[in-house]
Amino acid sequence: MSTLGTRICCEDEDSKQSEDEDWRMPIAFNKPRHTATIEGVNCITQTWRMKERMKTVSVALVLCLNVGVDPPDIVKTQPCARLECWIDPLSVSPQKALETIGSNLQKQYERWQPRARYKQSLDPTVEEVKKLCTSLRRNAKEERVLFHYNGHGVPKPTSNGEIWVFNRTYTQYIPLSVYDLQTWMGAPSIYVYDCSNAGIIVESFQQFADQHEKEYESHCNAQLQMEKQAVQQNRAAGVAGVGALSYKNCIQLAACAANQILPMNPDLPADIFTSCLTTPIKIALRWFVMQNTSKLVPKVSLDLIDKIPGQLTDRRTMLGELNWIFTAITDTIAWNTLSRDLFQRLFRQDLLVASLFRNFLLAERILRSYDCTPVSFPKLPPTFQHPMWQAWDLALDLCLAQLPAILESEDQFVHSPFFEEQLTAFQVWLTLGSKSRNPPEQLPIVLQVLLSQVHRLRALELLGRFLDLGPWAVNLALSVGIFPYVLKLLQSNARELRPLLVFIWAKILAVDSTCQADLVRDNGHKYFLSVLQDATMKSEHRTLAAFVLASIVNNYLPGQEAALQGSLVSICLEQLGDSNPLLRQWLCLCLARLWHNYDRARWCGVRDIAHEKLYNLLQDPVPEVRAAAVYALGTFINSATKRSEHANNIDQIIAMTLINTVTHDMSPLVRKELVVALQWMVLHFENSFVTLALAEENSRRELVVETLSPFSGMRRIGSRDRIKMLSPNNNYSGDTTDGFGQDRIKRVSSSSSISSLGNNWEFVRKPCESLGHSSLGNLPSLSYGSVYMKLWHGLCSLDNDPHPGVAAMSQKVTMNIRSQVKDSSAPKEVTEAKISSSLSLPPSPSNRTSYLSGSKGESPPTVNSTTELLRSSRIPAHANRTRKPMPNTISEEADDVPGARSPLTTSQFVEWSCAQFAQPVSLESEVESTNDLESRVHYEREWRYLRNKRQRRDPRDEQLRAARGRIESQVFHARSPQAPDVLTFHPFDTHLAVASKDSFGVWDWQTGTRLTYCTSRGNKMSRVTALEFINAHDVTLLMAGSDDGSVRIWKNYCNMLGRDPTLLTAWQALTDVQLISKSPVGGNNDR
Repeated sequence: MSTLGTRICCEDEDSKQSEDEDWRMPIAFNKPRHTATIEGVNCITQTWRMKERMKTVSVALVLCLNVGVDPPDIVKTQPCARLECWIDPLSVSPQKALETIGSNLQKQYERWQPRARYKQSLDPTVEEVKKLCTSLRRNAKEERVLFHYNGHGVPKPTSNGEIWVFNRTYTQYIPLSVYDLQTWMGAPSIYVYDCSNAGIIVESFQQFADQHEKEYESHCNAQLQMEKQAVQQNRAAGVAGVGALSYKNCIQLAACAANQILPMNPDLPADIFTSCLTTPIKIALRWFVMQNTSKLVPKVSLDLIDKIPGQLTDRRTMLGELNWIFTAITDTIAWNTLSRDLFQRLFRQDLLVASLFRNFLLAERILRSYDCTPVSFPKLPPTFQHPMWQAWDLALDLCLAQLPAILESEDQFVHSPFFEEQLTAFQVWLTLGSKSRNPPEQLPIVLQVLLSQVHRLRALELLGRFLDLGPWAVNLALSVGIFPYVLKLLQSNARELRPLLVFIWAKILAVDSTCQADLVRDNGHKYFLSVLQDATMKSEHRTLAAFVLASIVNNYLPGQEAALQGSLVSICLEQLGDSNPLLRQWLCLCLARLWHNYDRARWCGVRDIAHEKLYNLLQDPVPEVRAAAVYALGTFINSATKRSEHANNIDQIIAMTLINTVTHDMSPLVRKELVVALQWMVLHFENSFVTLALAEENSRRELVVETLSPFSGMRRIGSRDRIKMLSPNNNYSGDTTDGFGQDRIKRVSSSSSISSLGNNWEFVRKPCESLGHSSLGNLPSLSYGSVYMKLWHGLCSLDNDPHPGVAAMSQKVTMNIRSQVKDSSAPKEVTEAKISSSLSLPPSPSNRTSYLSGSKGESPPTVNSTTELLRSSRIPAHANRTRKPMPNTISEEADDVPGARSPLTTSQFVEWSCAQFAQPVSLESEVESTNDLESRVHYEREWRYLRNKRQRRDPRDEQLRAARGRIESQVFHARSPQAPDVLTFHPFDTHLAVASKDSFGVWDWQTGTRLTYCTSRGNKMSRVTALEFINAHDVTLLMAGSDDGSVRIWKNYCNMLGRDPTLLTAWQALTDVQLISKSPVGGNNDR
């Protein structure tokens, strides 16, 4: 007992030391290649690019002021608002005031679009307006024209859709129909109406647009009846130009609703709507001071506003910073309020339109405080109470608070903390945000911050974290306008920005690969080439650069040419020995995409012996790297556009290296890429492989004929099971029967077998894949030294791969060749005649019976011409064929096939590799996902590990009772349909795995129920000889080994959550095991 007690004490100490053993134990077969489906990401790329860029090239400034004369339908207060474009028209002569106002208005518009063509029309007539509008439309062609109308000196618009101008002597007001204005202005156009009751114009405009549309259709129908062919040409021309439908897409901005008049507050300008649209900062400051006079510091007044130092275009000055903040706030309000399509159209399509609509948001806020509601078309939702306006008020307050001291003592102004605070808010959202929440409202502000060197680094870091959330985040950032900002930043030489920029661009290209054209056009690829070859950069960042370059050259010839000129081949080859496996993988994929269908890159690789350098990676410890190397070598084979002896020799060497190195790779990921790579050899040298398959088919037919011969066949066939399968009437079950003696062999030449041979010749004639390798050895005219024979042998072995995905891909390639041989075979009646002649069967059925029912030693007579018939059977009949003639010799020349060949089979490995960059890949995200103590995965794992600890303690008590206890009760009893071959108990769960022949089942020995039953999906003649539980301490996998040398690993082996067992991976562990005595003819088709 003392010895037992000492042992138990030692076990207690070991148990304490191993309490955390499960947490430290690695989990096998848990990489993304095992847990995820190997396929690309299905990103729904949103239309963030504008379908058509547009700009306003012409501006018509129509002012109907009639200075000094008030319109008759409006009674103005005294005093009232007088300022027009910040000019008091009564301070100078009427004509001088009119000209000055027109000049100032033009300057205010030029601030937003300096390149536009401006034309003023001061107190015009109808003819002058018509001449101006038609002239601007003619010069603008398909671009946008702006019509600005100030009607403060004329009556309000009429309910019939008319605005007012003057006659030549200024003695009468003349109505101008909006219908005519539409006709002269054409489309696309934008209209600004600064007058009372302006909403009437917007309503009438839409009515007239409908009228134009109906008239246009009536005109087309009338012309169609008169001259159909001519009208078709006219309609085509009309669609290409300006049609009636386009009037509805015109943009309109009106100062107030249809029943409202403009405010007359003397502290406000008379053209307050125009001031909001063209001088937003000035009017915003003025309105803020008027609203908060009692809350401001002393000495801040309306007169002080005009003394704010700085320039609007200089963000380093106080005035410029205010304008910068205003742009960020209005963009943010629009982004969070409008639909994506409307935001793109109004705030990203046209520079002038975007500026006017930003300022229109301010106009709505200010005018609503005076009981005016600005109107727009397209109609915008109300934004005057958006929370971001409070941030704008705070920025103005902080600015005005320090203004007196700056003006008196010329102190340096303190920059606003607005952008820092917004970045902090964005950071808080990133910490707590998710896809299910609303998008962060600070996203447009982050893009504005990218313009500042002070905050740029932090903004890029936060932007990268946001893009790392997934494709939805990338689409959001692109739709808000990130692209031109980050594209321009590639011109920066700041080294601290490199890691952030390559990360951001990797995220963008993983979701939208069409950005490759923009990068090449702006020479952005050079930035990533410099990052990739910079040895001081971390390998993670160089990996991102390699991915970006691989995306740039992907199926894009200008990108391939630019990258080749940048020495991408040599840059990649120099780093193939890097310690980072992900970098090695993407260097291979980058090379593969570079020389894909690009012969110049291939021969550059040949000069740098790229293919030989890639050989080393075929034995890399990481399967993804091996698969990438195989893919690169496969595209290398397929990239030669012109075949030569040198190119063929290189491709043959590459193919043989792949066959000898990768055929028995443990990872199905690699073997799939091997099949994809070898298919190019089959396609380019199709004649050679067809010849091999034809010789194989003829050898099989000889074997079948000799097998059925009463004399020669019996002596040459050594496999009992093969003879059984050759009997048409057998019911082969795959079981091995003892006592298979001479009586069974006699059945091959029995009456029923040979008499039914004619009806079952299709079975005999069918290619027998399982005999392919041995039959090749029987060909006297072919040598195993042939490259194509070894490649064919390797592909045929992959037909029987333990992994069904690899086998299916390989069978597509081999069956493509075998189907050509089958199509070229002789007609059925000819073949049957040959086989009948070779067996010398009499034509009469009664005579045939007399031969077969004779004495024991009797056999049919033979024919001397059997050899000739067999020789003739090697020559295919080419009747009724449209394919090219079948070759009868193996050719070393590639098939001359114009254009790129379509692949027979493909894999999703490269797309899957790219998809990993579209998902969260940052190190921080990975750490958070694996160590999340509140996640369900963690809770389940903790429960399992606590259970395991209890399970380890319980056996000690059982061990003490086992020495003196008796076995009195039966724990488990169940019937099995077949005799069990292997039994394996789970160390922690109450699971018992039982193997029988080629299948296995799992039982719960505590409840006595069978949890699942599954076949091994291998050769039906193989047996499962080993079962092992993997990751028994965690989510358990079941490994099944068969006597044919194959190993398969299953997940969900116990039908967890109602899911059937799933094959996780499979490989051929022992390559020299052959089940020759158990392989049936045509075994490949049993898969």
